[in-house]
Amino acid sequence: MSTSPGRRVGRFAGRLLQDLVELVARIVGRVVGFSERWLTEGKHAGYGLAVTRIGLGLTAIGLLASNFGTRFYAFGSGSAWNGEAADPISDFPEIWLFSLFHRIALDDVAFTIAYLLLGVLAVAFTVGWRTRIVLPVFFVGWVSFIEMNDSLGDQGDNMYRMVLLYLLLADPAMRWSVDARRRARPVDPSRGWLARKWAGEPLLPSWLTSTTHNLVLVAITCHVCFVYASGALFKAGGTPWQQGYAIYNPLQTDRFGTWPELSDLLTAWTPAVTIMSWASIILQMCFPLLLLARFTRVIGLFGITGFHIGIAVLMGLPWFSLTMIAIDSIFIRDVTWLSLRDHLRRSWREAAATPDEPPPDASAEPATEPVGERPAEREPAVDGRPATRV
Repeated sequence: MSTSPGRRVGRFAGRLLQDLVELVARIVGRVVGFSERWLTEGKHAGYGLAVTRIGLGLTAIGLLASNFGTRFYAFGSGSAWNGEAADPISDFPEIWLFSLFHRIALDDVAFTIAYLLLGVLAVAFTVGWRTRIVLPVFFVGWVSFIEMNDSLGDQGDNMYRMVLLYLLLADPAMRWSVDARRRARPVDPSRGWLARKWAGEPLLPSWLTSTTHNLVLVAITCHVCFVYASGALFKAGGTPWQQGYAIYNPLQTDRFGTWPELSDLLTAWTPAVTIMSWASIILQMCFPLLLLARFTRVIGLFGITGFHIGIAVLMGLPWFSLTMIAIDSIFIRDVTWLSLRDHLRRSWREAAATPDEPPPDASAEPATEPVGERPAEREPAVDGRPATRV
């Protein structure tokens, strides 16, 4: 007896629905499994975060050094005329934890001592010395300092502050740092618990530290994408950007036109002004999508780095640009950083050779590895698990 058409259609629809549910379940299972492995089985972008740490540290050192001669006028007692010593615009000086510089702003001696100590912390953070201890102190001191004069700040300060906060939960010193060298040394198990931890033995389980580290990468990636995309949308809504002359205006001001001759040269041809204005919007808007594939990611990173270099040179905002370039370094794969390191080492050896003798053959030399670093194909274990490359 044949099945009725209605029942046959019902069975067919039910079978399709069952197959669809099973397909979705398999996809969800694979995504969950991949996410779990990616989060817990190793710390990613170790070299990229190391470059971020070094870049942020150099930004702090550069800003403090370049403003040392005018520190009182810019941030200390000489800036009291702007009223922020009595009534700060930022909310941070009203928070006890971030009020150190605000409380000593009118005491030139105390302010200078704190200023120099902040510089020492910036150096320690740059080289990755006792980062777990230095970074929280540096974060508090930096926020306290940078919020002293709101009129001198820019959006780079916001990104700097927030990325420092993220890094508290990551391991930015796992590569190219003094901490990495110390961790690479064997720890005597007969020593006391505190001595072993001070010598570099992991304090927390590897799955926990890997998870927080990798979640920081996700948070920074989302933050950067939001900043670029929202900036592009904001620009696109303005008449100067729509009509293509937006970059002309700031380059013709005394505040941002730091190289008048160069500014005049770049803005002399109207189509070039329009191309640069619209290209910056397109680049910022498409940057999150460019990260999805390696080929487009390379294009996006070169484009955004050139964008920030242009801001640094043409508009006199080097510390903002260095901050953003340092943060964008997490999008460069570890194998790329290692290839660059090996190339620089090879070039240095070749430069050291005398004109009368051939440069040393890298392939004939025994492999020499700095403590805490190994070749890309066999990276050192992190917290008991092999470090995974991105």
